[in-house]
Amino acid sequence: MANTSSAKKAVRKIARRTAVNRSRRSQLRTYVRKVEEAIATGDAAVAASALQSVVPIVMRAAQHGIIHKNTASRKVSRLTARVKALSA
Repeated sequence: MANTSSAKKAVRKIARRTAVNRSRRSQLRTYVRKVEEAIATGDAAVAASALQSVVPIVMRAAQHGIIHKNTASRKVSRLTARVKALSA
């Protein structure tokens, strides 16, 4: 249990940040899932448009510290390769 007032404030701040981060991570996973489902159906046009919407969300998550920047780049790269292979 937090003893000092600064520690109590830190606990409140951490709780707020955790809620925001959880929401952003959930949004990230949802958009990535949409791309993967579009790839699974085999529709290249839908997959390409879903990929266009997911790239800024993934990179923004990296900027906010939700995921590491290398992880974000890897996710985008792999999804892009899969969408490109689908259309080829």
